[in-house]
Amino acid sequence: MGVREKVVDTVASALESAGVIEEERLRRTTALAWPRIVTGFSIMSKHTVDVALVGWTVGATAVAGLSFAFAYWGVAKFVGIGLAGGTVSLVSRRYGGDDRTGASVAVLQSLWVAVVLSAPFVVVYAVFSTELVGVFGTRTEVVDAGGTYLAIVAPALLFEFLNLIGSRTYAGVGDTVTPMVIRAGGALLNIVLSAVLVFGLGTGVVGVAVGTVVSVAAVTVFLGWGMLGRRYGVRGMLPSPVPIVPEGESPRVNLSVTRELLGVSAPLMARKVSEMAVVFPLLWIASSFGPVVVAGFEVGRRIRGLLSSFNWGLATASSALVGQELGAGDVSEAVEYGASIIRLSAVVYLIASGVVIVFAAPIAALFVSGAEEVTQATTFVQVAALSGLALGVNGATTGALLGAGDTRWPFVASIVGQYALALPVAAVGLVTSLGVGGLYIAFVLGMAFPAVANIARFRGGNWTEKAVPVSSDTDISGRVEG
Repeated sequence: MGVREKVVDTVASALESAGVIEEERLRRTTALAWPRIVTGFSIMSKHTVDVALVGWTVGATAVAGLSFAFAYWGVAKFVGIGLAGGTVSLVSRRYGGDDRTGASVAVLQSLWVAVVLSAPFVVVYAVFSTELVGVFGTRTEVVDAGGTYLAIVAPALLFEFLNLIGSRTYAGVGDTVTPMVIRAGGALLNIVLSAVLVFGLGTGVVGVAVGTVVSVAAVTVFLGWGMLGRRYGVRGMLPSPVPIVPEGESPRVNLSVTRELLGVSAPLMARKVSEMAVVFPLLWIASSFGPVVVAGFEVGRRIRGLLSSFNWGLATASSALVGQELGAGDVSEAVEYGASIIRLSAVVYLIASGVVIVFAAPIAALFVSGAEEVTQATTFVQVAALSGLALGVNGATTGALLGAGDTRWPFVASIVGQYALALPVAAVGLVTSLGVGGLYIAFVLGMAFPAVANIARFRGGNWTEKAVPVSSDTDISGRVEG
């Protein structure tokens, strides 16, 4: 037995002895989770790297500008995530029914729709970037930085929509490794290229924007190769078994499948955009305290985004395994899988959040350099880490509920937590001595309430009555992404 196997066995035995999760359940969970965790970290690192490079070379005002640009990017991307959720539903059902041609048709229609939906965002963001960032009423240098970044990265949204469709198509046929490798490669390219442009050529905001566009486009090219049914020649990376255009077929529009796709995707789009849109009033509140607070707020969001990478895998595993057991008629095993993964997620996030809290100051110093900026960012990093435990528990619990088809409760819990609790508390800071503290509380409260509400729902047991398994690639991470 090698060193790796010994470490894995030791950890598995320790978790089982502590009553967290049985070894067999752990192995099934990690087999599903780890590719999605790596993929999540790769995707979430893109904007994080941009913030760090700009913070070091330009300063907090530029980071504040990027935070507003990220908010607009997030709206568009969550529309794409909703569309991709519909794609994986259509593809997985057809592929599972051995209708590969039908699955390919669904993929092609998704790509057509992705182009149509992304085009308005690309045009509006490229043409009106300065005006959009200026809505927040910030300083000229902040608006210039955010407007420049948004205008340059706008075309990348087309590529990002296509990447989401490609990644979810692979997931729909049970392959999470191929998109993981490609996404990780894109993240590495973004780091290297942006660093060269920023540190080597001194291009600042322009450099990180160009690095993002090129890396996202590169992911599209490599995903597209496999989506066309072509082999990579790399171990573990496979061509899609449902190529975009099956042999002998022509790439035509199928209105019937398109209507079906939009019918499934539209509620997902609405839910994700509504959950994400709360960042706009929160950023407006942060901007009232100046660019240093906005920069700190954005650094906190980036750190929480990286922490949410664990949820990409654990929440997906929770949804898939709970759904599978309910589909097999074993309710007690489904409940135990859900409870075990919730406990595992709590342990993972307790460790990860603890590490972030201990090293909050040096982590903040990776993004900003001035003493005041580092102090403010450090506080937001600590607050983000505190909210991480709730984020993890909520992600795994939501995964279990969605595995049974219980979609309404998690959505309502999220909306109430963000809009009815977190946002009002943050706003109170504008008119009371609470000040920036309102944003700190909102950071934690927005995650804590959904976690408590969803745990209560899980413990109540009524969620198992729905028993309508969802796709294992449904976006259930609970992350706040921009």
